[in-house]
Amino acid sequence: MRIAQVCPRYKPHIGGVETVVKEVSRRLAAKGHDVTVITTDPTRSLPRQETIDGVNVYRFPSYAPGDAYYLSLQLRDYLKKASFDVVHAHSYHAFPALFAASCQARRLVFNPYYHGKGHTTFRNLLLKTYRLSGIKTFRKADAVVCNSEFERGLVCRDFPAHCRKARVISPGVDKKEFSGLMPFPKGEKVLLYAGRLEEYKGVQYAVAALRHLPGYRLVVIGRGPYKAGLVSHVEDADVSGRVTFLEGLARRDLLRWYATADAFVMLSSYESYVITVAEALMAGTPCVVAKSSSLTEFVDGGLCRGVDLPVSPERLAGEIISATRVPYKKEIPDWGDVAARMLSVYTEGL
Repeated sequence: MRIAQVCPRYKPHIGGVETVVKEVSRRLAAKGHDVTVITTDPTRSLPRQETIDGVNVYRFPSYAPGDAYYLSLQLRDYLKKASFDVVHAHSYHAFPALFAASCQARRLVFNPYYHGKGHTTFRNLLLKTYRLSGIKTFRKADAVVCNSEFERGLVCRDFPAHCRKARVISPGVDKKEFSGLMPFPKGEKVLLYAGRLEEYKGVQYAVAALRHLPGYRLVVIGRGPYKAGLVSHVEDADVSGRVTFLEGLARRDLLRWYATADAFVMLSSYESYVITVAEALMAGTPCVVAKSSSLTEFVDGGLCRGVDLPVSPERLAGEIISATRVPYKKEIPDWGDVAARMLSVYTEGL
C-alpha cells in the first residue's frame, strides 16, 4: 500500500505530531508498505529528500512565524499532482493538512490534534478565521482519528456534522525501551518536566512550587519560545541554583531522566494528548498533571494525580511530596498496537 503522511515538521524535529508520524510510519514501512512523509522545513537547512528508517521523506520550504502554520506553496503544488492509496493528514492547526485534502488518494485520514483554541490571543483570532478553510479537511476526510476522548469531544462539539467519522487511537510508547533503565546519580530529589516550552504548558507553576519543596531540584527538558520567560520566573523566585535546563538530549538520556525523577509534572491548560506523560508513567514515575483537557484521562488517583488550574504552589508541592511509586491502573498502548490500529483505519473500504 502506498501511504503518505502529511505533517508540518518531521524528524529531527521533536514534538507530539512528529513522534506519532515517525513511530507509525517506520512500523508500517517495516511491514512492507511504501510510506512517504511529506513535510516542511522552515529552516531550509535539512535535506530536501532522504530515507529514514525505511521511510521516504520529502521536505519543502515553508513560512512558519512563531513555529506555527507552516505555509508552503511548494508542498501544496506537489500534493496536487501526487497520488497515493492513503493520505494521512496531521494537525488541523497548520496548512499542510488543508493541502493534503487536494491530493489524489483512495482514502483520506485526518488526525487534527485539535485544541479548540489557539495558544495566544492572536493565534486564537487566526484560528477562528482559519475555520472556514480548515473545515474542508474534515469534509473531505473519510475518517478522523483523535488522540483522546477529550479531543473527540471537541471535534464533535465544533464539527458535529463529522462526529460520526471520529474514533480514538491514542499515541503509544515503545515498551521495550523502558526495560532496565539506569537512573542518573543524584544527591537530591528530582522534579522533572519534558516537553515544549510554552507558557500554556504551566512549567512556571513547578518553579513556584520549589519554594515549598526543600531538597528538590527541577529539571526542565525541552526548547521553545517561553524559555526566556521561565528563566525570569526562576530568577524572580530566587531558585536559580535549583533549576536545570536541558535540551537536545539523546533518547536514552531522556529515558534515564524519567527513571531518575521522583515526580514528573505536566500542568498544561489544554492538550489533545501528552506522550511524555505516558512515557513517565511507563517508567513507573509518579506524575502530577493538571485536571484539564486530555490530561484528566491519565489520572488514576495512584501513580498519576491531578491538580486544579490555576495551580496553587502549595497544593502542587503537597501532591509532589505525597507521590509514590505504585502500579499504574490504566493501560498504555505500545506503538506496535497503535500502528496496527491505524492500518485498520487505512484499509477500511479499500
